[in-house]
Amino acid sequence: MQYDSILIEPVLSEKTNVLREKGKYVFRVDPRATKIQVKEAVRRLFEVHPVSCAIINVKGKPKRLRSRAGYTSAWKKAVVSLAKGETIKVFEGA
Repeated sequence: MQYDSILIEPVLSEKTNVLREKGKYVFRVDPRATKIQVKEAVRRLFEVHPVSCAIINVKGKPKRLRSRAGYTSAWKKAVVSLAKGETIKVFEGA
């Protein structure tokens, strides 16, 4: 798997902004990716030193469209902790 295909997009919300101040960055990742692959992708793409990675499988939520019931898509997210003092410049607006 290519490193740029492992990380799909960053997750930007109020909760992830609070985590980012603590040195943790949240990404939507490929469902087949492992912790080791995610850490290596962050290391190579952003040239930082990840310390740890937590993977969470987010289940689809039930939704309705008129009379039809269904679910949103399930996806996988990764919370990557960086070494102290390091940041990812793309998130900081540089």
